[in-house]
Amino acid sequence: MENEKTSEELEIGKSVKYDANDIQVLEGLEPVRKRPGMYIGSTDEHGLHHLVTEVVDNSIDEALAGYCTHIEVVINEDGSCSVSDNGRGIPTGIIAKEGKSAVEVVLTKLHAGGKFGGEGYKISGGLHGVGVSCVNALSKYMRADVYQNGKHYEIEFSRGKVTSPLRIVSNTEKRGTTITFMPDEEIFETTNFNFDTMKNRFREIAFLNKGLVISIEDKRKGQEEKETFEFKGGIVEFVDYLNKNRETILSAPVYFNKFNRNSKGEIENEIEVCFQYNEGYSEVINAYANNINTEEGGTHLDGFKNGLTKVINEYAVANKIIKENEKLSGEDCREGITAVISVKLRNPQFEGQTKTKLGNSEMRTIVYKAMQEEFGDYLENHPSEARNLIMKSITAQRARDAARNARELTRRKGVLENTTLPGKLADCSEKDRRFCEIYLVEGDSAGGTAKTGRDRRFQAILPLRGKILNVEKARLNKVLENQEIKSMITAFGAGIGSEFNEEKLRYDKIICMTDADVDGAHIRILLLTFFFRFMRPLIEHGHVYAAKPPLYKVTKNKDVYYFYSDEELEAWYAENGRKGCAQQRYKGLGEMDADQLWETTMNPEHRILIQLTMEDAIEAEKMFNDLMGEDPDLRRKFIEDNATLVTDLDV
Repeated sequence: MENEKTSEELEIGKSVKYDANDIQVLEGLEPVRKRPGMYIGSTDEHGLHHLVTEVVDNSIDEALAGYCTHIEVVINEDGSCSVSDNGRGIPTGIIAKEGKSAVEVVLTKLHAGGKFGGEGYKISGGLHGVGVSCVNALSKYMRADVYQNGKHYEIEFSRGKVTSPLRIVSNTEKRGTTITFMPDEEIFETTNFNFDTMKNRFREIAFLNKGLVISIEDKRKGQEEKETFEFKGGIVEFVDYLNKNRETILSAPVYFNKFNRNSKGEIENEIEVCFQYNEGYSEVINAYANNINTEEGGTHLDGFKNGLTKVINEYAVANKIIKENEKLSGEDCREGITAVISVKLRNPQFEGQTKTKLGNSEMRTIVYKAMQEEFGDYLENHPSEARNLIMKSITAQRARDAARNARELTRRKGVLENTTLPGKLADCSEKDRRFCEIYLVEGDSAGGTAKTGRDRRFQAILPLRGKILNVEKARLNKVLENQEIKSMITAFGAGIGSEFNEEKLRYDKIICMTDADVDGAHIRILLLTFFFRFMRPLIEHGHVYAAKPPLYKVTKNKDVYYFYSDEELEAWYAENGRKGCAQQRYKGLGEMDADQLWETTMNPEHRILIQLTMEDAIEAEKMFNDLMGEDPDLRRKFIEDNATLVTDLDV
């Protein structure tokens, strides 16, 4: 039975006109400008760099087709970006039914290009991408220079509309395409390209495309920098790069490359796999489909994992290293592995617009069979290494059993459940986690001050005594024995490791509030290492922050001023003078009273929070290993290389 509407609701209903005239049809690229987030994910720095990726993807497709050997990316002096390749060039002929040149159609119409049928591209990473036309729509200015058939063609646009039609500029022997675009400040929160973000992505692309040369140059004044990547060893070099400075188990990475052909003898798909084991405990597997990082995995990753586990168990049983009923789990078999799986296929099926998971079911079987053949042969031909690898897996199994026992013990004590919160936690009264935040505070003294100064409605305080365990050097069973870590697990309420469930997280913001000194920085890094290894979604989904307490307090004529950097302080002195000023340099949070701590570091209206993100998981992985791993020489080298960046050091 339908609910009866009130007279007020009926009157409201009558007052709302809805007919054909209310249906808005957006022409051309208008939908992109109207709802940019639908096409590029966001209009922040991530969305900005997605524009570059879309343009580079076109050049990569030319490389996959066998026509491009060099891609050049330039951040120009004016802040625009140019992407050049030596491929075939976007076609310039007229499309009869459109009455326009192909290059104009490609750059002004959604879903127009050589990837949607025909023989333009056999394999393409951009099949589900938003395309270069969206880049055009979101650019204040775009120019395409096409070099083909002995001619240099040029066409210009502004916000997706042609401003200068296609014309021949000159004769040339050059071949390829250059796209230059200036992101629209009306659309993006920032139009400032980050050289390091782009550099890391293009290094990854160069690894995945053996022999392809990719260069990136920053021509902005004061930021001049250039990098060129070419890896003739492809993903073998990629695995070596990821495993750099780690003690490896196998004498060389396991590598194989296989092609599968259809009934016509044409290559239907290609799989390329490389992996190596190290003495560490972390599992690092990067899976790609048509050069796209499938962060959520998919069928190719399933095939790899299943095949790896099957081969190791079969070899271990056949050689009487383990009994038939003592099967090693996949988790045991993958401890310490570093792997890259790259598949290329004609018709990739990605789950979701973001292309984070491969769905082609045939790839599961293809990769699984290849692993059985290639890795099975490897173990048979390397019995000594095979035994070392299996013994490592057995050790991992024992540690996992110990971790399970520790997990059960901590669960019985309430550590992995929400029922019993740690005694030193000062919780907030708000129950909706979207509005809750927890401060992890260095020391009981500062913790007491923070408890007094906080807003009890939405701010929780958890004091941490001393430095937590460096989890980079420990397995889960040891991690669960650390009291401070157990307190955090209990307070957060979301579990740990494979059992981590973000939906159970009790706070939207987890804020590391440590002293502005070396010890404080070390504590913060230890916390981040723990989150990265055992609660990675916290960082990936933007829940982790660092509080920035002031470095200085200046009193002048009874007025109090706080400064968060030397530059801020000196700028204020330059304007107001030093005469009569009393300056205090804060050595730690404990030097502030509750009101000062609230006003400077905890009050949402005035505080400075730094959100800690993980744009580049590959570089993050290496950084955590270098700084927190077993090798002290890596830390020493990092300090030596970066010592000149320190401008203010208290000794």
